[in-house]
Amino acid sequence: MPGFVAVHTGAGNSIDETLYKNVCEDACVQGVNVLRSGGSALDACELAIVTLENSCATNAGVGSNLTWNGLVECDACIMDGSTLQFGACTNVSDVKNPISLARHICERQSKLLSFGRIPPMVLAGKGASAYAKEIGLRLVAREQMVSIKAAKSYDHYRKTITDYEETNQIKLSPLDTVGAVCVDADGSIVAGCSSGGLLLKMSGRIGQAATYGAGCWALTDETSCMSAATCTTGNGEFLMKTLFAKELVEDLINCNCPITSQHQTYQKKLLDSPFLAKQKEIYAGSLSLIYNTASNDGDLLWAHTTNSMCLGFQSTRHKKPKCVVSKLPPNIFCGTKTVVSGHHFKLNY
Repeated sequence: MPGFVAVHTGAGNSIDETLYKNVCEDACVQGVNVLRSGGSALDACELAIVTLENSCATNAGVGSNLTWNGLVECDACIMDGSTLQFGACTNVSDVKNPISLARHICERQSKLLSFGRIPPMVLAGKGASAYAKEIGLRLVAREQMVSIKAAKSYDHYRKTITDYEETNQIKLSPLDTVGAVCVDADGSIVAGCSSGGLLLKMSGRIGQAATYGAGCWALTDETSCMSAATCTTGNGEFLMKTLFAKELVEDLINCNCPITSQHQTYQKKLLDSPFLAKQKEIYAGSLSLIYNTASNDGDLLWAHTTNSMCLGFQSTRHKKPKCVVSKLPPNIFCGTKTVVSGHHFKLNY
């Protein structure tokens, strides 16, 4: 069964490129195997992100950044471009794979609860954990979500911090939110993301990885036969204020040139956004997919304003993934310029 999977481990500073490339490669292989076995884009996207969450190298699931109070509080979301359903969870500390909870919430949107109650689109904290337990997802003790790496980072910065705002800069967080975009044989397109949030964030903070229109977006336009999806990374507050994921996808759906469209969206709707006028440095990144169901081809796009971004991608036609670390050119000031690149692909039907 043909399809395409792409993943990223966040926009930030790639300290160990080999490690993150290996993580991306594993996630791509898992997602592609799902598609080859007849699974949907939703299945592939979920498993790819589960794989990323299970790596202690990433800031998602086990290994997430710790809050100011030393806790793990995860965010995750997923969106199906065919049904336009979205599901998210936030502030979860004991759900091993938050993306699986988000996926269940997403699919539950199509069915009313008892007595005609409207199902939730986002669940938080204890309510999210209770629902995860009810549907049979794996819950673990909170301390099991804390990796050795995350604990060491917390101890270091918690002891030496002199200015809380300075710590909430991406330079102190090696990589940020993880995500995936997938398309399957039916042309269904899905995007998802998962994150532990900013290092030393205030407890209870909700990031873009649980926010509608900011963390991920997926859309199918049946009239034009075009589908697009994106998952974002970076400083969540900036992405939430600009509804950046939604803006990226809507611009891509209606564009003539995906690379140009992506660059213009970054410039006009993020870097020059009136909502961020007081910000000198804007840290963000995205991984996007645009697909034409009539011609069975598409483009994978990525962009970032940070020093680097690690990503991987693979179609079901290929034996192994391609993984790259995209980097800012020398002498470019991080947070003020955008690196934009892409890869054209064609699915073999």
